[in-house]
Amino acid sequence: MGTKVNRKVLKTLAYAATGALGLGAYTYYKSQNSVLQAAPKPANWLTELPSREAQVESLSTTPEFDILIIGGGATGAGCAVDAASRGLKTALVEKYDFSSGTSSRSTKLIHGGVRYLQKAIMQFDIEQYRMVKEALTERANLINIAPHLSYPFPIMLPVYKLWQIPYFWVGIKAYDVVAGRQLLKPSYFISKNTALELFPMLKKESLVGAIVYYDGQHNDARMNISLAMTAARLGANVANHVAVTELVHEEDEKGQKKVIGAKCVDKYTGKEFSVKAKAIINATGPYTDTIRKMDNEKIPNICQPSSGVHIVLPDYYSPQNMGLLDPSTSDGRVIFFLPWQKHTMAGTTDTPCALTDYPTPAEDDVNFIINEIKNYLNNDVQVRRGDILSAWSGIRPLVSDPNKADTQSLARNHIVHVSDSKLITIAGGKWTTYRHMAEETIDAAIEACGLKPKNECITKGLFLEGGHNWTPTSYIRLAQDFGIETEVAIHLSNTYGDQADKVAELSSLTGKRWPVVGVRLHQEFPYIDAEVKYAVKEYARSAVDVIARRTRMSFLNVLAADEALPKIVEIMASELKWSKQKQQEELEHAKEFLKREMGLNLKYQMKTTVPINFSKEEISTYIKRFRSLDKSNKGYITHKDLRAFFKVNTVLQYFEPDLIKFI
Repeated sequence: MGTKVNRKVLKTLAYAATGALGLGAYTYYKSQNSVLQAAPKPANWLTELPSREAQVESLSTTPEFDILIIGGGATGAGCAVDAASRGLKTALVEKYDFSSGTSSRSTKLIHGGVRYLQKAIMQFDIEQYRMVKEALTERANLINIAPHLSYPFPIMLPVYKLWQIPYFWVGIKAYDVVAGRQLLKPSYFISKNTALELFPMLKKESLVGAIVYYDGQHNDARMNISLAMTAARLGANVANHVAVTELVHEEDEKGQKKVIGAKCVDKYTGKEFSVKAKAIINATGPYTDTIRKMDNEKIPNICQPSSGVHIVLPDYYSPQNMGLLDPSTSDGRVIFFLPWQKHTMAGTTDTPCALTDYPTPAEDDVNFIINEIKNYLNNDVQVRRGDILSAWSGIRPLVSDPNKADTQSLARNHIVHVSDSKLITIAGGKWTTYRHMAEETIDAAIEACGLKPKNECITKGLFLEGGHNWTPTSYIRLAQDFGIETEVAIHLSNTYGDQADKVAELSSLTGKRWPVVGVRLHQEFPYIDAEVKYAVKEYARSAVDVIARRTRMSFLNVLAADEALPKIVEIMASELKWSKQKQQEELEHAKEFLKREMGLNLKYQMKTTVPINFSKEEISTYIKRFRSLDKSNKGYITHKDLRAFFKVNTVLQYFEPDLIKFI
């Protein structure tokens, strides 16, 4: 009896305290008018994007830039926006595509880092506290300047022990308090029944309640592309598929070696040229040491690559509007279980790895994630290995700080380092703080290289490409004006913002009464043919650029991406005048990408790693039936195969019930 009373008292106190503090935080939040106000478009904003060809031509012929940025990820593109908005003559080169590396392979969260705040409190660590405070400020700014690509997102922290309610509640409320005026929405405690209503897949045994808090979520690759396009609109010369092969040095009047430029090659055309600049910025993430050693081959490495693996599952594994946080996995790591783009994403791991251009999701990491999420889902939800739609690995660049005497310990935040030859390196950090990192980097370049900007940093509140005139109901006009399906209109609006109408204008007629325009690239996704044409205008020059970053198909369903490839290559070939040989090369390259980097090989490996307990007769029967579906002998069955089969075979009884379940 006493236990029941204590339990009720604890819950009542938790409810009351949550309500009081939540109301207070919300009142303070509203009274301070915390939402950052966006700046108007700068005077030098270009109404039309220059073509990629024009960008490369300008890169190769301009006598000298103020700044050359190497690396087109979030940090590099952020540096380009910052520098160009200060009136500096800016160039950026990226050896693959914008966001082709770590920046497109994140957990898709814009967050301050709950676990970092926990460490800051428990260890009285002021550096960790400042890092969280900075990230929470930047979180609010990013959601404000790119509202079409980012939004506040609720995450549930389930509680399975009564004593953990006040422990977790205090920690999450501290997260709210640190956010201060940049608070998105106040956190709150909910009962077991409410938690199961909001997240019905959750394991109910021993559940005593849950705490819901808010962070941000975004489309990371599209956000990165928006940054690159914003830099181009501000007058920066940005070019993807341009690799730096060598840094150029000269000696100043004191005999000191100084970096003054870079030798480059356009990997798309093969053109070689040099770019001269007063300041060179190394923003290459995991490749930080590669560029640093071009400057001085004798220096020690400062970057320690670490692999973070994520998997994608069907949408029925999670509710559409609630994420889940596992704060303590079996090995002490944190795992997020999040709805994203109408699918469910789970990750991440943190495993030391070698630097590679082709990061591959490891089987052990995938199995670890599957086993961990099983612990939080009820018994009705069977987490099946075969349900994995895609899997990928992102290489996180953990760095030691060369500015400190102890260069062996890893920096908890980003570092900005200026070498003896004036090469400015920005490394570490995370997606959320890209803007602040860029501001510090450009400040360092101005000071070290004597640059003369026209104004101070103005990127706080500066809207990114697509965000200026976007509203949550912009999709309605798209559907009305162009005759596009509602699902497609919502997707276009939430991907391209106020540029969505320019995409819709490129749409092909469907030949149907409705929708009038917008031919889908794949029936399971709202991506349409016009997006491939628009991707070319956004400097996409390979099929991988389209399936992985202009759309997110390869990250969401690797088999669907494989099926859509021929149509995508056909459209790109028409836009870019590709030969038959080039088209075949693109198909092969994209298929290899899907196998190696997006988890398609993992599906093949299941043939030997997943046990199937059938008799020889059953195996023979099922092989015959499988082959009747797999007409093209691919080795797997898709929804397209099933549709084709049912058109020919109208008798569903052909399948045994257990085979239907198996498929």
